[in-house]
Amino acid sequence: QVQLVESGGGLVQAGGSLRLSCVASGIIFSTKALRWYRQAPGTQRELVATISSGGSTNYADPVKGRFTISRDNAKNTVYLQMNSLKPEDTAVYYCNVFLLVTQRNYWGRGTQVTVSS
Repeated sequence: QVQLVESGGGLVQAGGSLRLSCVASGIIFSTKALRWYRQAPGTQRELVATISSGGSTNYADPVKGRFTISRDNAKNTVYLQMNSLKPEDTAVYYCNVFLLVTQRNYWGRGTQVTVSS
């Protein structure tokens, strides 16, 4: 059974930082690409960052230069370091993995990030 559990969200002032964590179970973690998405009220869920099994990373334009995705295969954990936070970063942040064997996306329950101005 695939499980993704996010943590690390909270309330922060603009310009501040947060580090999100996502612990995965039920998958061969080191072989999977992992993603962070976010969803603000009234908007569609959007891709924020991706890290491949080999450690290559990609970022959405709004977060480039401010967010860093990383992984620790020994801990089955993917991180999202968020710096220089802006009010428009306010959203629920979700961890995601897609499995070819099931052709399904798997999601955590999300962690709320609120940035005050």
